[in-house]
Amino acid sequence: MPAIRPRRSVLYLPGSNARALEKARTLDADALILDLEDAVAPAAKDEARAQVIAAVSAGGFGGREVIVRVNGGATPWGAADLAAVAGAGADAVCLPKVERPDDVHAAERALAAAGAPDLDLWCMIETPRGVLAVADIAAASPRVAALVAGTSDLVKDLGARHTPGRAEVLPSLGLILLAARASGLAALDGVHLDLSDEAGFEAACRQGRDLGFDGKTLIHPKQLAAANRIFAPTSAEVEAARRIIAAHAEAEAEGKGVTVVDGRLVEALHVEAARRTVALAEAVAAGHD
Repeated sequence: MPAIRPRRSVLYLPGSNARALEKARTLDADALILDLEDAVAPAAKDEARAQVIAAVSAGGFGGREVIVRVNGGATPWGAADLAAVAGAGADAVCLPKVERPDDVHAAERALAAAGAPDLDLWCMIETPRGVLAVADIAAASPRVAALVAGTSDLVKDLGARHTPGRAEVLPSLGLILLAARASGLAALDGVHLDLSDEAGFEAACRQGRDLGFDGKTLIHPKQLAAANRIFAPTSAEVEAARRIIAAHAEAEAEGKGVTVVDGRLVEALHVEAARRTVALAEAVAAGHD
């Protein structure tokens, strides 16, 4: 089984906010998306790019995954963003509003020209066209490492309304998750915009976890604790996983293909899931530093 990297909490940080970039080094986030796109006003784009590149180059983020969200290739800033990020030392580039495999290929060519042909790509799926093409986007390149649901833009484009149960985006979330798993990618749920709605945020996290997402994208540090807790295995889940692994190993040693643990039939597929649970718990326990 490949190494598992926790992505329970993925926090957006505006690239124009130098203090937020500095504080990010101490936050309990699994991953940080330093944003040059939606969170930055047009007049501040160049300054934000310089600040983000300086912050990434300086390092000090410990084990936190550092991703830079660039502006789209059709904007006045997209090409310069990619060229700058290429040599900064980020873990990945996040591409906004990806709608077709060609968007991935164009970013690959730009990064290769700038000397970073192997930099991972995170693709944001946040438009109807992107959702309908998500399987092809996920399979567009070995460099694609994650799909990120952009639910705010998606709701706007659908002409839908945000509802507590998120019925308006569930079909899209399902397609994004299916595409991610079919191509072996990470899958990240969209943001929760109402910072005062803690109960609603936790419900959205539980829903995303139940659907199969690896974690949630966040807009404020106050959301970190709940996301980290909900997207991590509980101690009971880890204990049950260890029992499954041990019981199946004992059954195999006796020449049996299946066994029963806690009254439930256990086969190889359950062992695979149990091993992932234990590996994720161990990775979480290892921390960010």
